[in-house]
Amino acid sequence: MRARRALVTTAGLIGAAALLLAGCAEDPAEPSATGAPSGDGKAKTTLTVGVFGAFGLQEAGLYDEYMAQHPGIRIEQTSIERNENYYPQLLTHLGTGSGLADIQAVEVNNIAEITATQADKLVDLGKAPGVDKSAYLPWKWAQGTASAAKGGATVGLGTDIGPQGICYRKDLFEAAGLPTDRAAVGALWAGDWSKYLEAGKAYKAKAGEGKAFVDSASGVMAAVTGSGAQRFYDDQGKVVHKTNPAVRGAFDLAASFATEGLSAKLQQFTPAWDQGFANGSFATISCPAWMLGYIQDKAGPAGKDKWDVAQAPKPSNWGGSFLVVPKVGKHAEEAAKLAAWLTAPAQQAKLFEKRGSFPSASAAYTLPSVSGAKHEYFGGAPIGEIFAKAAQGVPVAAVGPKDLVIAQNLADIGMLQVDQKGRSPQEGWEAAVKAIDNALAQ
Repeated sequence: MRARRALVTTAGLIGAAALLLAGCAEDPAEPSATGAPSGDGKAKTTLTVGVFGAFGLQEAGLYDEYMAQHPGIRIEQTSIERNENYYPQLLTHLGTGSGLADIQAVEVNNIAEITATQADKLVDLGKAPGVDKSAYLPWKWAQGTASAAKGGATVGLGTDIGPQGICYRKDLFEAAGLPTDRAAVGALWAGDWSKYLEAGKAYKAKAGEGKAFVDSASGVMAAVTGSGAQRFYDDQGKVVHKTNPAVRGAFDLAASFATEGLSAKLQQFTPAWDQGFANGSFATISCPAWMLGYIQDKAGPAGKDKWDVAQAPKPSNWGGSFLVVPKVGKHAEEAAKLAAWLTAPAQQAKLFEKRGSFPSASAAYTLPSVSGAKHEYFGGAPIGEIFAKAAQGVPVAAVGPKDLVIAQNLADIGMLQVDQKGRSPQEGWEAAVKAIDNALAQ
């Protein structure tokens, strides 16, 4: 999941618009059109866009801008609130070749299944007019590209990503005798997630019992796993979570935050977790760019200037989406042009400026609205610089069709037992592996 609503400018964040997760948004379920009818009597080509949640393209005014530049085009958007409802419908429509929008959104956790099983039904957007592969992050481009065995077409163009930093409470750090300057804080754990654990131990030693360093062990595990060059699948598409030492290493390291008493034992995206931001229940959290607005919303005005953001130990990513164009659409050529325009660096920069969605096009990072972006709530943190550096360091890693299933079971079955029920890391790991085996066998 990822947030979709945060208003960022070069001067800082404007307002505290309520953050809506992609799975809990409020876009209408019925088609909605933007723009006035043609006044010259000529018929317009209507392009439809299917998305989930408050996706941001319409809200940022990008459809209106495109229609103003292309008077013969009319854009209509349909949104389904939750991706878990949206995605099965998308697969069904792709299977039948009917009921599809001209452009469809795909969440990052689903893109591997799309490239592996549906690539032959989608337009190769890597060949669309105006698309420059070099303008995009290599790892993001790779995620939207089918394997050579499946034709090697780039069927998904990235809209945004979720590069991670470490958000931290300056007041709690100061009380524990730790540095508060974001550069000095980042230096505490630079280059090694195990140093993040050591910083937590140092924090606890001075802050005392009952003062949690992180929100949850699961959050740490997700961040560590997201920084690996190989995760749950290998380059041949084989499931390797049980044998990949990086996955087990991430699990064991994160479990140490629980066994060392450094975790607030909260489950992310629950009311208790939300309240934890306001109560100062933890000193740090691994946070992708989209989470800044979420923290601001949940911590409220009282948290302003108490929170800051530093570089994470290693570059990691959490979140992001793609646009795909079904071949069966009546206007596939025009739709490909629109998809290319919506995901071009200039438009991604506008989406970041108005919605907080961090660009997947690295060419956008030199644009002033990104490079100069600061977040006033987080002490004027240079978020454009921080998250661009993280984004450019994320390794290219294979993404598999059941990545989300594996990640959820590792977190909610395995790590949650260690964090909240006091089970040993080995017991938690074995429970997660068993649950994953059962899930993959279905």
